[in-house]
Amino acid sequence: MDIKDERIAEAVRQTLIIRPPRQLLDTFGVTNIGYYMVTSPTYAEIDKKNNETVIRKGRVIANRPRVVTPYYLSRLEGFSSDARQYFDSLIHQHGANTPGIYYTYRNEPGELNIVSDNMQTVVERLNAEIEHNRDPLMAIIKGKDDMWDVSLLKFIHQITSHSMKGNISQMQSRGLLNIDPLGVPMEARLGIEEMFSKVTSGELEPKELKDELDRWGLFEEYQDRFFGLFNRTGIR
Repeated sequence: MDIKDERIAEAVRQTLIIRPPRQLLDTFGVTNIGYYMVTSPTYAEIDKKNNETVIRKGRVIANRPRVVTPYYLSRLEGFSSDARQYFDSLIHQHGANTPGIYYTYRNEPGELNIVSDNMQTVVERLNAEIEHNRDPLMAIIKGKDDMWDVSLLKFIHQITSHSMKGNISQMQSRGLLNIDPLGVPMEARLGIEEMFSKVTSGELEPKELKDELDRWGLFEEYQDRFFGLFNRTGIR
């Protein structure tokens, strides 16, 4: 393990989810999770008398979970060669069309404040504020100051793990994990229909729809309908 790996491992060990959200990730919609990340400032390691706490406020936007297959993942862009080898191993172990749940997130950092109070006092005050506001999607995370984003990733991993069983159960109950003869999950077919509607209404660029069809290997099946969009809507 190199120095960087050791620092990441230490940041993970020091991360504590003091107050998790009271609700899990929505199976069929976007979940907007607020968080307070509390840390001791980095310079506190030098100045032992320091009694300050850093408070980072932000939001994690969890997009609607999607049903994907190893084949689909292997065709996504932006992954390293190591990641692609992992996707290939999934195909080898489970088959190209085994359904799985794919979560995507966006972090929106907000305010950063340094207050002259110890961490316990700050956490008690933040807890009282959340209780007063009755916000079921607000969390408090204790992290490591110079690697607070690693602490945030641990939080995201934890809430994903806790939500996955319920998300899968709800999808199964609606038949969304069912795979058609071409190896495409029902949820993916419904998502493509939604994308067609959004392109028609101008909410989505045609290229995004085209890319999604290519990832599933379905463009040939949908191409007449896709090109028909340009005739009906005047898209250029």
